[in-house]
Amino acid sequence: MDVMTDIAVSPGIDWEGPQHVENTAGRAQFASRPNVVRAAKAAGVPVLDVVIPVFNEQAALADSVRRLHAHLSEQFPFRARITVADNASTDATPRIAAQLAAELSDVRVVRLDEKGRGRALHAVWSASDAPVLAYMDVDLSTGLSALAPLVAPLISGHSDVAIGTRLGRGSRVIRGAKREFISRCYNLILKSALAAGFSDAQCGFKAIRADVAGQLLPHVSDTGWFFDTELLVLAERSGLRIHEVPVDWVDDPGSTVDLVATATADLKGIGRLLRGFASGSIPVNTIAAQLGSARTTAPDSLLRQAVRFGTVGVVSTVAYVLLFMLLRAGVGAQAANLFALLITAIGNTAANRRFTFGVGGRRGMARHHVEGLIVFAIALAITSAALAVLHGLSGVVGIEPHRVLELVVLVLANLFATVVRFVLLRGWVFHARRTR
Repeated sequence: MDVMTDIAVSPGIDWEGPQHVENTAGRAQFASRPNVVRAAKAAGVPVLDVVIPVFNEQAALADSVRRLHAHLSEQFPFRARITVADNASTDATPRIAAQLAAELSDVRVVRLDEKGRGRALHAVWSASDAPVLAYMDVDLSTGLSALAPLVAPLISGHSDVAIGTRLGRGSRVIRGAKREFISRCYNLILKSALAAGFSDAQCGFKAIRADVAGQLLPHVSDTGWFFDTELLVLAERSGLRIHEVPVDWVDDPGSTVDLVATATADLKGIGRLLRGFASGSIPVNTIAAQLGSARTTAPDSLLRQAVRFGTVGVVSTVAYVLLFMLLRAGVGAQAANLFALLITAIGNTAANRRFTFGVGGRRGMARHHVEGLIVFAIALAITSAALAVLHGLSGVVGIEPHRVLELVVLVLANLFATVVRFVLLRGWVFHARRTR
């Protein structure tokens, strides 16, 4: 793919524009020039380097690389490179990759001796000479038509990082209910624990400016699937602009990703980031200063909000127990649970709105209470299910549960529901982006 002298401008895409990051080290020379495409052409390097991390992908590799290569040759107005990052494959993947590199222009192979998608991206992005870096999953689950909208804001200087999102408006996704549920839960946890503002951390379709990557990558330690999340959280905490592109996504039914192991590693990664931000060992202020970004205000401390929420929760639980005991004899266990939870939920939402999440005034109050009632309904489902299971087991053995046991089960279920409520309130109802 040769460099084109005249830049073909796709409708609605600003390929050129002033760069807003100044005088950073290394490859930041591209960012300080008025036009990234002309600067790359003058240096004799591709404008875009698309990395495809692979491990034992002999079945899909050749077809995917050929499709991507054809798309870049025919649809892109500038030179682009494809880099196949082989993560220590043990099948025919290295041989196929080498054949593709020999056959197709601007296709190369980088071989790594250890597994890990994050390790592959870290290695290739750190060494690439292109001013804009991207990566795609080898199955090309994302429609290639989204590639130009993904990288255009980086080339024009409008944004620092760009991600594909399967959870935003305009996205069209075909995948199983299990993966959809896991993905949404994971992103909700990110919003709750790390106050993340981006909508989809796990979509295998991202791009970043090389000068930004040069500052962020030394502080990204994960070598596996959490690499994406860590990079995005670090970028957001450093005040960088993240552009989101709705994508068409068709899930690969043959994916061999271990969901349990990946989820466990992700939760450990979230804990590590929380400790790093709390201790100051992750220098987001320094990174922001180096990149010249407008540092955004750090989200309120998770620990501080958890303590305040816990205080409200203790008061709510005590009120719930008292109300349940008062109503139990007159209306029965299920009705008493309903009324006690409903009354305390309204007070709980109001108290958390002001005390825990610092939201004052009447703006958004109605929405907050409506969504608070939705959260209440989920809590009700948890406690009602616990009560139903207790009575179901009692019916099997033919013994009516003691009131004390009934109360203990409800209190434990309510404590679990409290944790769920905190996650939903912080990550959804009172999320910083929605309350600003």
